[in-house]
Amino acid sequence: MSNLQWPELVIFTLLFLLVTVLGFVASRWKAGNTLDHLDEWGLGGRKFGSWITWFLLGGDLYTAYTFVAVPALMFGAGALGMYALPYTIIVYPIVLLPALRMWSVSRSRGYVTPADFVRGRFGSPTLALLVAITGIVATMPYIALQLVGLESVLRTMGLNGSGIVGHLPLLIAFVILALYTYQSGLRAPALIAFVKDILIYIVILVAIIYLPIKLGGWSHIFDSAAAKLAKPNPATGKPSGSILLTSNNQLQYATLALGSALALFLYPHSLTSVLASRGRSVIKRNMVALPAYSLLLGLLALLGYVAITAGVKPINNNATGKPDSNTIVPVLFDTQFPSWFAGIAFAAIGIGALVPAAIMSIAAANLWTRNIYKEYIKKNATPGQEAKQAKLASLIVKFGAVAFILFIDPQFSIDLQLMGGVMILQTLPAVALSLYTRWFHRWGLIAGWVVGMGWGLIMLYGIPNPANGKKHFGGSALPLGDLSIFGWHPFAGSAVQIYPGFVALIANIVVAVIVTVIARQLKVVNGTDQTEPEDYHADEHDKDLRPIGVH
Repeated sequence: MSNLQWPELVIFTLLFLLVTVLGFVASRWKAGNTLDHLDEWGLGGRKFGSWITWFLLGGDLYTAYTFVAVPALMFGAGALGMYALPYTIIVYPIVLLPALRMWSVSRSRGYVTPADFVRGRFGSPTLALLVAITGIVATMPYIALQLVGLESVLRTMGLNGSGIVGHLPLLIAFVILALYTYQSGLRAPALIAFVKDILIYIVILVAIIYLPIKLGGWSHIFDSAAAKLAKPNPATGKPSGSILLTSNNQLQYATLALGSALALFLYPHSLTSVLASRGRSVIKRNMVALPAYSLLLGLLALLGYVAITAGVKPINNNATGKPDSNTIVPVLFDTQFPSWFAGIAFAAIGIGALVPAAIMSIAAANLWTRNIYKEYIKKNATPGQEAKQAKLASLIVKFGAVAFILFIDPQFSIDLQLMGGVMILQTLPAVALSLYTRWFHRWGLIAGWVVGMGWGLIMLYGIPNPANGKKHFGGSALPLGDLSIFGWHPFAGSAVQIYPGFVALIANIVVAVIVTVIARQLKVVNGTDQTEPEDYHADEHDKDLRPIGVH
């Protein structure tokens, strides 16, 4: 404890206490008659306006892990880390129309989760269960990674012990998060997101102006980054990266950006924030305004190059003894700014972990409650019983994420998140494409899900990382030469890389189409569509719209 950075720690604690108070006060903010209903507890009463939704989605999509991991990737690999910028730009025009249709049908039919929609669209509990399980499994490591972001800040401030005692600050933070989320539901992260996003904007804008002036300008920063990345990696003998894409990773960059964009709003927490909005007009405004966060993310990513120029050395991981690249940004602020400002920056990142973690745990709890508990365990559950079950599930999800950090190498969470992105992408045909067509047969979608999921995980498993000695799950860059289709290598010898999730999605859709054609030829009965065409165009001003809380 002798290395504690007391000024930073005091400011961090004060701002953390502020959001804690906001979290508990949120239960009375825009409150309905009761929080003992999923529409109220899990979706904030479905009445968030444009500003609240903008801050909520911003806090949900641009997480603490994003703010430490993207600059860390730039620091270690160079230009490839910039994939996050185009992906968070193209995502909004891609999802605008599907998000509007999902909001309308969910509001009309009382759906709370994407699996609810799949259940109603195809009349298939099995397909809905697969979508729900995929969402929960993909979300769990995402929550754990928020802890990785928070822990990188705590370690920089000197709270870097090991074991349960060493992780006590992290445990305390998540116990408080669990309590106010249990009490206030989605209203807690919605209110806290205002503080988090304002702090993030202030910190990044100051950093992106002040640091280049201090370090000799952007030209010097890019020259320093290019020189450092061009040096051979001792483990591979090859350059660590480049400030420009190479002929081998351009395809990976494009498919990773596109695949990530297609996957982002398939995550349950993203759709939860969309469904919590008041109406279609709110969603339209947000899809126009959210790219402002992408501009911020692009500026933030450049801090990876700034850290190279500043000579930042990452803090070693206590468990492995190896440098932890996720500490790059916290160490940069710790060494280049006065303690009081570094404390504000650390609070911004720390609070940035709490907002998405809360939303993610609520989204996972909604999936468990509506699509597993009510579907298979207690079909006649009352709204109050659903809400209680969701609250308990949200606690279990949070402490499951803490267990990942305490008892399992955090790198495993990163591996799982890598898999989660590929996995959630496989729900695209059932969730997104089915908003426009019911041509697919439910068994075709199930078969496509199985093939896409299986092949995607097999491809990820076979990717090594010589730089850190990993033989499996070494990254998201699959050489086309290693792509195998039943032993056939169509691109044998090619060093061009591609994102495995994108390949798996193509296989998923192809199989879904083939099985659907066969099922239609054999006249296999499909499930009953419980939705109506007008459901997909319902507006918040429709007089015959189903009252909130009535399913």
